[in-house]
Amino acid sequence: MTLQSLLQTTRGLIRHNAALNAASGRQSIYRRTLVTSLLHLKMVPPKSLGSSWVFTKRRWATSVTPHSTASDPAEAEALRCLELGTAKLEEGDVQGAKLLYQRSAEISRNASSLFNLGVTHYHLKEYDEAIEAWKESIALQPSSADAHTNLASAYIISPVSRPDLALYHLQIASSLSPEDPEIAFNLAAVLEATGRLEDALIQYKRSKEFGVERAAVHIRNVSAKILGQRLKAAEDAEKSDS
Repeated sequence: MTLQSLLQTTRGLIRHNAALNAASGRQSIYRRTLVTSLLHLKMVPPKSLGSSWVFTKRRWATSVTPHSTASDPAEAEALRCLELGTAKLEEGDVQGAKLLYQRSAEISRNASSLFNLGVTHYHLKEYDEAIEAWKESIALQPSSADAHTNLASAYIISPVSRPDLALYHLQIASSLSPEDPEIAFNLAAVLEATGRLEDALIQYKRSKEFGVERAAVHIRNVSAKILGQRLKAAEDAEKSDS
């Protein structure tokens, strides 16, 4: 897989939670495929339980501010905008969601509002803005594997592609969530596209081990490429000796 083909196929598979039921604290999790994707985006919903914000499929939670509570009027308004933004996004109104997330971030600069703001920028093809939002989200919540994964997606698909930075953030994401099969697959794809076939093979195998069945095709393809390189190296060495 070349970097060009990676860029042609990389788009967003948004994985996010439906709007949360503030009264019960329940959350509905589902997947929506927007377009054929190689890398994926993950979205963080609001969770109105105390002062915590919880990342999708993660157990980590941090306070929005050191002493904030849900009864703080400003905090409550930020949470309301975040919830409304999530509802707008699920309705397909990305621009409306962006405006609400921007308002939430203006009131309370926290990792969740910035994370979701990055999602809307990404799907509006505002890649520089998505990158900045996710970088700021990571500064506030460094342990978010999802934010690092999404930032890598933006670095790959932005007009000036930065596969080096994509690799950097996917490696961090992998260290934070070592058994996430999609992160392993994404990391393998970028490694393959940048010519690091041995490393890519390791990550594809990890991805398959953790449940991504389509990784099997890539394991065969990368193994064939590695074998081809070794045969060519042997032929070249033989020619140089003769």
